[in-house]
Amino acid sequence: MAIDAQTITNLILETFPEATVNVQGEDGTHFAAEVIDESFRGKNRVQQQRAVYAALKGKMDGAHGELHALALTTKAPE
Repeated sequence: MAIDAQTITNLILETFPEATVNVQGEDGTHFAAEVIDESFRGKNRVQQQRAVYAALKGKMDGAHGELHALALTTKAPE
């Protein structure tokens, strides 16, 4: 089952309600997302990205995940 950019955005915003989230992708399986949130301050890139992947609630899990690929950029606001 395919997923859309708005669904990904909504999932991320459930965990990071104050974040700026920009998700792009139109093929239903490959997306790029930028997530900017204050909670990332002081965390390394791996910690930031793990937090976002956790927010996706299993949508990327293995061969049965709805989301095949997500190029992810995370950072704290400047």
